Amino acid sequence: MAAFHYKAFDGGGQVVQGVVEADNLRQARQQLRESGYTVLDTQAISQNAPDPTTQRWQFQRGHRISAAQLGLMTRQLTTLLEAGLPLEQALSALIEQSEAESVRRVLAGVRAEVLAGNSLAKSMEQYSTVFPEIYLALVRSGEASGNLVKVMIKLADYTESRLALQQKVGLAFVYPAIVTFVALAVVSGLLIYVVPQVVGVFQSSKQTLPLLTRMMMFTSALLQAIWPYLLLAITASAFGARALLKQEELRYRWHLQLLRVPLLGRMLRGINTARMASTLSILVGSGVPLLTALREAARVVGNLPMRRALEEASLKVREGVTLSRALAASGLFPPILVHLIGSGESSGKLDIMLERAAAQQEREVGSFVSLLTSLLEPVLILTMGVVVLLIVLAILMPIIEMNQMVR
Repeated sequence: MAAFHYKAFDGGGQVVQGVVEADNLRQARQQLRESGYTVLDTQAISQNAPDPTTQRWQFQRGHRISAAQLGLMTRQLTTLLEAGLPLEQALSALIEQSEAESVRRVLAGVRAEVLAGNSLAKSMEQYSTVFPEIYLALVRSGEASGNLVKVMIKLADYTESRLALQQKVGLAFVYPAIVTFVALAVVSGLLIYVVPQVVGVFQSSKQTLPLLTRMMMFTSALLQAIWPYLLLAITASAFGARALLKQEELRYRWHLQLLRVPLLGRMLRGINTARMASTLSILVGSGVPLLTALREAARVVGNLPMRRALEEASLKVREGVTLSRALAASGLFPPILVHLIGSGESSGKLDIMLERAAAQQEREVGSFVSLLTSLLEPVLILTMGVVVLLIVLAILMPIIEMNQMVR
């Protein structure tokens, strides 16, 4: 049985889209007609659609679903499997429950592959743009060990914790970013439009203007003359930097410099360490060999120097060196992570110690981000206030001097 995506008119003349399962394209169209739909288009979702005349649905190759959707889908599937539902019924329930069309298409394709006799991991491999390699590795190990439900529980916790950390860091800087943008817009508007019109009145008086006013007038005239070129230069610099950072060696040097920045480097090191430790913990705890787990964990590390250090540590572990000693040699990972891994290796509880290390790093990153944003917000507001105050003084000082001359 295959899955087909359809577009049709319903009984009220509205265009609707959805997914239907059938043995072939003709049967799918027949089911839709019996349901009262006027079919406009039908395309196969499944990789193994039996109808060779049907163009394969291209979602699986070129599109993605969001991390939040993947996390929710994983948790729902885990809950249904934990309740004792067979895999095919669990996938069917998710297809009916999911509101996002993209998620329904993925689930329908996976279910069609499962019904064709493939394993869950094999079915998910057809959607490599949706399911990361670590996701597939965990599902594969769960099916091989016969503990799919247990592994899916860990996988759901893992996806949710990663998403929570990303949202915590991202949302923490939304307000400072908005304040910075508004401040720049306000100051630019004052300097380009307000200051010239107000201060221009005093130029006709031919009096000597205060130094602050002259400086503000010069800045205003400069911005009026170059703002299009300045905007173009900023845009070109952004695109140029993006193009340069595509070169791995330049990106490596840039990431290394970021790690050396006092506050930012500490936060980046904590985020990447938490990702690496949580990934290693769930992989090792699910029975994945350590060398394979290290290779998969390196893929989730965004900082290139730390990723290379993890890859080099993997080579040393292959030669017989302990993981804690291999990571300590790079000097890029927090000492507490190294000590916890060493304790886990000696006690045989490496997955538990890695989980503790990941939790500790996530707490540290959360506390650090909260402290940084709590300090950054008043600094931005104070800076904006000072700049606006200088602009106001530059406008008022000539007025005050003229009043004094009149008196």
